[in-house]
Amino acid sequence: MMMLPEGERATRSACQKDAVRIADAWLASHPELTGRDIRCQPTEQLPALDLAEIAPGVHFFQGRIAQMDETPDGRIANLGVVIGRDGIAVIDAGVSRQQAQEFLVAIRRISDKPISHVILTHMHPDHVLGASFFAEAGAQVLAHSALPLALASRSQSYLDSAGRLFGPARMIGTEVVLPDQSLSEPMALDLGGRSLLLQPVKTAHTDNDLTVFDEQTATLFTGDLLFRELTPVVDGSLLGWIDWAEMPVSQSPALIVPGHGPVARDFADAIAPQKQFLSALRDSTRASIDAGLPMSRAVPEIVQNMSHLREGWQSFDATVARDATAAFKELEWED
Repeated sequence: MMMLPEGERATRSACQKDAVRIADAWLASHPELTGRDIRCQPTEQLPALDLAEIAPGVHFFQGRIAQMDETPDGRIANLGVVIGRDGIAVIDAGVSRQQAQEFLVAIRRISDKPISHVILTHMHPDHVLGASFFAEAGAQVLAHSALPLALASRSQSYLDSAGRLFGPARMIGTEVVLPDQSLSEPMALDLGGRSLLLQPVKTAHTDNDLTVFDEQTATLFTGDLLFRELTPVVDGSLLGWIDWAEMPVSQSPALIVPGHGPVARDFADAIAPQKQFLSALRDSTRASIDAGLPMSRAVPEIVQNMSHLREGWQSFDATVARDATAAFKELEWED
């Protein structure tokens, strides 16, 4: 099944009237789809993500606590929704068009307001590959100023990898879309009586991390700057990430939505295990470098040295090996 968001109509008859015309235009650029059996269905009959309201007007989908290659569909990222008077902001869009469709259906069961914005917290595929679907629905795509280059250079490899992992049925119609607006400075986004603060961050988990703070409920969406229960992945700067984690939190959040894992209510408690993990990774990597070990020997030693931290982290050994490689490359030439 492939849903066309521009075909949203208030009644079945109105939908049927436009369905074939809309589908024909869309199918012209999607030759992988046949266009057979075009029909309209009410929202309640469509698959939907499981959204929980965690604060007034703030809804949350929790992804599986696993790495993408350990799942059947890659739905590991946490996703958010904030509903204002005039529009709705989606925070991260999921791993596929199919997941984005189910996300929109879940939103439509809550509100019929327009999806005005989709905010991407960074460029990783579990967070961004559903964004094109929301762009079709009329949303403006916002992201860090470094995301367009980072995503464009990885887009084909992301699509190819997801296709191999999850198969064409789950990834059909999935495309990469770049932001309509990219941010290098903080920005206030007005949803109508409700303001979101978008904050670009210096290189940390990636070089294009962005946080979102809902001022009305003091809810902070960290993206993958905060991992809970899933082993953190270093894809930017280990030292930069540690610096971010040690900075005072300016917004004093009452609720913290991480990129992976459960929602938290105390930032210091939520980030403490990650700070311990990243600090241990830094210290163990420096020790291996000081001992003169080549990377081929240093990586397994770092994994072994960090094994005492395994409890409480999913996908630990494989992720630490990847992190150790990234950390070694970063720290090998530090002053």
